[in-house]
Amino acid sequence: MAKGKELEARVEKLEQQLGIYQRVSRLMVRELSLADTLQAVARLVQDFTSCDSCLLYLFDDDELVLCATSSPHPAEIGQVRLRSGEGLTGWVARERKLLAISSEAYRDPRFKTFSELPEDSFEAFLSAPVIARNRVVGVVNVQHRMPHRHSGAEMEMLTTIGEQVGCLLVLARLNPTAVEAANHVELVKTHGHIARRDEVTYGE
Repeated sequence: MAKGKELEARVEKLEQQLGIYQRVSRLMVRELSLADTLQAVARLVQDFTSCDSCLLYLFDDDELVLCATSSPHPAEIGQVRLRSGEGLTGWVARERKLLAISSEAYRDPRFKTFSELPEDSFEAFLSAPVIARNRVVGVVNVQHRMPHRHSGAEMEMLTTIGEQVGCLLVLARLNPTAVEAANHVELVKTHGHIARRDEVTYGE
């Protein structure tokens, strides 16, 4: 009986994980402002992880700038800045690695305090790089007020969200009219080989 309930819980969590990927993908194809889309992504991450805060930073030259939060920090958006490599967030960007700390994140020697943010006193910290075309362009953080052991599903989810946000940023640079007018077959042919029909082989 216990194993059955555990399996049900795992399946439910996987369905929730798939759901967040689907919802982020739908945000990517809608005509929303980038700021609104990033705020929506931060709130989706908060819903999935039941965290107390999700913060999203993006690079402005060599500084990481707070650009979206799941909780209202209107005065801090665009104002909180980290130098590359500074703090836990900067470390994640520099090392291009996921970072998970289950308790007392503020005691980590890499931690940097911002008096403007209540998250400075939160216990648990999970962070993943935002990657666009194989380059780190930002960082997404998940924080809990109380100690929290991050699950493998949470780590995998945040890593994937970092990749999806990277794709979203690339798409945001495209003019919608350019997308409509583009010859996508020519684009594929320019950047890679398209096999002719007589070159296609099928598995036996």
